[in-house]
Amino acid sequence: MCGIAGIITLDKGAIIKSQLQPMTDCMQHRGPDGEGHWINADANVGLGHRRLSIIDLHEAADQPMHYQNRFTIVFNGEIYNYIELKNILIKQGYQFKTESDTEVLLALYSRDKENCLQLLDGMFAFVIYDNQEKTIFAARDRFGEKPFFYTYIPGKYFVFGSEIKAIQAYTKDHTLNDVMMYNYLSFGVLDNKKDLSETFFAAVKRLPHAHLLWLNTTTLEKRVEKYWDIDILKQDNKISLSDAKEKFQSLFYTSVNRRLRSDVNVGSSLSGGLDSSLIVCVIDDLIRKNKAEHSFASTSSKQKTFSARFPDFKKDEGAFMQMVIDKTNVEPHFVFPSGNQLADDIDHLMYYQEEPFGGASILVQYEVMKLARQNDVTVLLDGQGADEILAGYHSYYNTYFRFLHKTNENEYKKEYAAYLAIHRHNEINAPQTKNLEYQIRRYLPGQINRIKKITASFQQFKNKNFQTDFYKANAGFVFEADTSFNNLKEALYRSTMGGDLQGLLRYADRNSMANSREVRLPFLYHEMVEFLFSLPPQMKIHNGWTKYIMRDTFQNILPSEIAWRVDKIGYEPPQKKWMESAAMKESIFASRQKLVKAGILDKKILDRVPGAYASNEKGDNSWAQLMAGKMIT
Repeated sequence: MCGIAGIITLDKGAIIKSQLQPMTDCMQHRGPDGEGHWINADANVGLGHRRLSIIDLHEAADQPMHYQNRFTIVFNGEIYNYIELKNILIKQGYQFKTESDTEVLLALYSRDKENCLQLLDGMFAFVIYDNQEKTIFAARDRFGEKPFFYTYIPGKYFVFGSEIKAIQAYTKDHTLNDVMMYNYLSFGVLDNKKDLSETFFAAVKRLPHAHLLWLNTTTLEKRVEKYWDIDILKQDNKISLSDAKEKFQSLFYTSVNRRLRSDVNVGSSLSGGLDSSLIVCVIDDLIRKNKAEHSFASTSSKQKTFSARFPDFKKDEGAFMQMVIDKTNVEPHFVFPSGNQLADDIDHLMYYQEEPFGGASILVQYEVMKLARQNDVTVLLDGQGADEILAGYHSYYNTYFRFLHKTNENEYKKEYAAYLAIHRHNEINAPQTKNLEYQIRRYLPGQINRIKKITASFQQFKNKNFQTDFYKANAGFVFEADTSFNNLKEALYRSTMGGDLQGLLRYADRNSMANSREVRLPFLYHEMVEFLFSLPPQMKIHNGWTKYIMRDTFQNILPSEIAWRVDKIGYEPPQKKWMESAAMKESIFASRQKLVKAGILDKKILDRVPGAYASNEKGDNSWAQLMAGKMIT
């Protein structure tokens, strides 16, 4: 787990180390264990690296790493199946000087070029320079766990980095993307679903997940293409529930075990929810059976867990955490974030996140990572991805019910009745209603974007939010709302591959790296994801339950109260209370002043009382204004 950066230019002799140094210096938190820089003989390709040592801690595994006197790599991430790949390569005559996964990746690329990506189980963003072909090959993992940003000026330069600030250390360009700012302040939208390469900075692009990039270093011609996708048309209607459960369990245990491979201490996040609880319980089961691929399996040391608590808050999940702790042999650690920390740390968080984030839960995640650092645990397994691939969010109910309503009236009545029976007394997640949005998506699926534009125009006319020039320049570029999904599988695909999950992965990467920790996500093992997407939708939502196959498969390893939990929370802090503090209101007002001065918001905004909710929740976008103001330097 590291930070990577680089400069490629047409001008030979143009690159010197003093240009690369600031790019890697600003990412020291991503790799406190070492740094490296390399410039090719023509001095038109320069690569930089910051190292967080996880696998093979020796200097021989440092980067940039060279191979066969031809290839040079800077790599951020982990290849979890590197041992299996290495054994195959050794049988084919390949030799290795290190025990690192980086060298395995280089050998695999030497053999297969871009086809090597299909063989990788991992999270990654890397760049390989081929001195013979004079090309740059870059790639990002299938789901977007690891970041890759770049600025590209044809005929001049291509600059890349794991973080935006690394690129800006070279370009000095901090110009904001006004269209992104408008859509965020108007609708709370954090990405452009139709173009996930867009960032909040005009000159900076991100390489989308599951994409590769080729660059000819002699011409600076660039090509980007997708190398992997989920086939949503593939569905196995013949598989039995028992067979599906057996395969799911096998794939998940494989995924967890591979993600325990490490030469440093490994622990787990524990929120008390279904996903993190399952990971902790599976690791505990592997340790007890002495099958875990990590050193703590053969010692007396326990799996360490890290959790955030909110005593006296309705959504505190401490009771569920304790159920897992009682069932397993773990060493629990807790942190108790407060509203004062949010006010004190908001600028600190924004420095690492670089772009707006969705709410105060990001502070909670940051504090959990810091707790792991304080207890000398470098790698954390976490549960992101489960909701998107297994239909864990309650919003999926309406999507599923709309589909059943159209295709199977009797099944719809049965499922809807079961849902109401289960959730009638759910005080955390109110039962889904057939509201206006439900009816629009059912009868007018292509009209939501048009309605958004009309509503925004009316709001601007009725209660002016934006300065006139800014509004006129950007109001015509409303990002399209994706209403194309007609069934549950299409909705899950949009969540998994269409940007929603990628936002959560960005938060996790930045919060973990800010504390020089590595997060590994067992639910994002691509072979398991492909399998789960091939299952019929009724294995995911069934008898009123979300994540049905997961609950049924692992009900014996989980505490039963967690396996069949009705409510869903997910590290939700008391944000309303926190935002009502004088310090937070002062911070919101300061952001509004900056947005007014920048020509974005109308000065009338300064007279309005700041709200307490996340962006656009209950018609209030004070959080979005807070975030947007922090973007202005």
